[in-house]
Amino acid sequence: MAMVGELKEESMPSDMEAAVEATELVKQFGEVRALDGLSLSIRRGETYGLLGPNGSGKTTFIRLIAGLVRPTSGTLRVMGYPVPAQVDRVLPHLGYMTQLQALYNDLSVWEHVQFFARIFDLRGARKDARVRETLELVELLARKDSPVSTLSGGMKQRLSLACTLVHDPQLVLLDEPTVGVDPQLRQQFWGYFRRLNERGVTIVVSSHVMDEADRCDRLGLIRYGKLLAQGTPDELREMGGSRNLEEAFLTLAASRSPEEVTV
Repeated sequence: MAMVGELKEESMPSDMEAAVEATELVKQFGEVRALDGLSLSIRRGETYGLLGPNGSGKTTFIRLIAGLVRPTSGTLRVMGYPVPAQVDRVLPHLGYMTQLQALYNDLSVWEHVQFFARIFDLRGARKDARVRETLELVELLARKDSPVSTLSGGMKQRLSLACTLVHDPQLVLLDEPTVGVDPQLRQQFWGYFRRLNERGVTIVVSSHVMDEADRCDRLGLIRYGKLLAQGTPDELREMGGSRNLEEAFLTLAASRSPEEVTV
């Protein structure tokens, strides 16, 4: 879901080249090293896919970008600001949709999105306009008065996305947003994401689905908290020696070391 907190609008650095810049990022949880010297750069306005098996560090990296956990070492800049030191300047521009839905069955669709709009200090006519625009985007305006308890699973996913987007973020973090949804809804989601890219929004998405990986501008293959390969889908096919992206990823995961990667 969208980030929660008291937020004040901040302008982004005008000379920012990368939306996310990670250098030698390490995150330790006790004896477990979730990220182990991860370095990568995500460009403004692109859809960047994080791919890797469960436990590879994808969700940890997304949570670090959102300022929800602190790195053990290394540096991270998000929207031009160091995180977590200046995460308060990032939050007004950030939308985060987690793997788990956080919806209230007794609230209506409209009430949910209004709630998140108020969190991001949208008020009056501007708030109502953004709520309506966002519900139109995810094709839920016709159900605006419906309690969440009456929605299908796919509609709840679309509502979660609307709550993430209502404040018009410039960086959107999507942690496996299409898990458990049918192919038609998955295609709709990617249609939304492309329309956001056209407006200059940067999207970081984690996924296990290879046809989704093919829709990303660039991909990062992460394993054991390290970046094993990075590039466009076609570049990664070439690196893996296969026209099949899944086969290419399996080859790269088995054969490459982080020292071979050029970021």
